[in-house]
Amino acid sequence: MKLLFQIFGVMLMLSGGLWALQGLGIVMWPAESFMLAERSWALYGTITFLIGAALFWFGSRRKR
Repeated sequence: MKLLFQIFGVMLMLSGGLWALQGLGIVMWPAESFMLAERSWALYGTITFLIGAALFWFGSRRKR
């Protein structure tokens, strides 16, 4: 279970980071994405990243 929390946390951090960077207009890939330069996606990405970081932290702190 510990490993599952860590893996899911990393996946959320990676996707949230991409969403935030796309929303800020820093990453303009893929070109047809609806998230590009949309500030709301920067917020959604940041929230997703923080949830992922919390899951990763929780998974690394759990005892066996």
